[in-house]
Amino acid sequence: SSLATGTIITASSHHWLMAWVGLKMNTLAIIPMISKQHHPRATEAATKYFLTQAAASATILFSSTTNAWQTGTWDIMNMTNPTANMLLTMAIAMKLGLAPMHFWLPEVLQGSTIKTALIITTWQKLAPMALIFMTSNTLPTTALLTMAMISTLLGGWAGLNQTQTRKIMAYSSIAHLGWMAAITTIMPNILTLNLVLYLTTTTSMFYMLILLNSKNIKDMATSSTTSPTTTTLAMLTLLSLGGLPPLTGFMPKWLIIEELTTQNFTTTATILALSALLSLFFYLRLSYSSTITLAPNTTTTKHKWRFKPTINTTLLTTTLPMSLLMLPITPMIC
Repeated sequence: SSLATGTIITASSHHWLMAWVGLKMNTLAIIPMISKQHHPRATEAATKYFLTQAAASATILFSSTTNAWQTGTWDIMNMTNPTANMLLTMAIAMKLGLAPMHFWLPEVLQGSTIKTALIITTWQKLAPMALIFMTSNTLPTTALLTMAMISTLLGGWAGLNQTQTRKIMAYSSIAHLGWMAAITTIMPNILTLNLVLYLTTTTSMFYMLILLNSKNIKDMATSSTTSPTTTTLAMLTLLSLGGLPPLTGFMPKWLIIEELTTQNFTTTATILALSALLSLFFYLRLSYSSTITLAPNTTTTKHKWRFKPTINTTLLTTTLPMSLLMLPITPMIC
């Protein structure tokens, strides 16, 4: 309830102090969820998350104070001071996990449970994204485009070397946030569309990782013998995350590249398109390992030796069709 309340306060506030209060409620609410395992790795992840988010929240408060000192107003929509805007951009990038302030995200996800990692990569992005949407007219375009290119390249490049599914999803999140940052100041409507599709696709992917009980690539390689249908759907969701047509994930990438090219940001569009190939490579590798069971991993048992968790699949059945079948509505959106 505190997590939901903090997000709603931030998204509905017009005063910077109330937005900061909502962000702090978000941070303090997620800390017990990360550290509830009472394991040293979970405690380390909770500490890293708290320090990073506290520093980002303090920077947001400092940037809003700087702007209020110059303009005399605490209104979120009235950020006119260039220094304050740059500080705000860096702070929100740190809260989201945009490169080069991304180092905390893979480590925190790896130290958390898969359900907590789902919350960090989806719900925890809503409040900072609401601030970005409200201040999109004043944020520095050059800084956002630079961070977008670094994030997409690093998200694809660093994800190639990972075997843990939570770290793969962390670098996937970094790459997707880079695509969102690239279009923030140019077309906020596409930013909203990209965020919604990212949330639905990532949610359905995490839910299938929970159903398959897959924490690394080796678990994915043995899942096709126990849950062939879920494994096939996981493969399609991974390809949708990678932006492979005709799946839903191709739609925001298509629209972003088209808009960047229209606005003469051809270099940025080219780098984003090439970096998508890096991300698609490790998505393909993960989906290949999940559907093609190699001989050493072949098992005749119908159940894994670990306890298979039971979850409410209502959210999965809602988000999965949106993750796979929404590309034909692109002309209606355009």
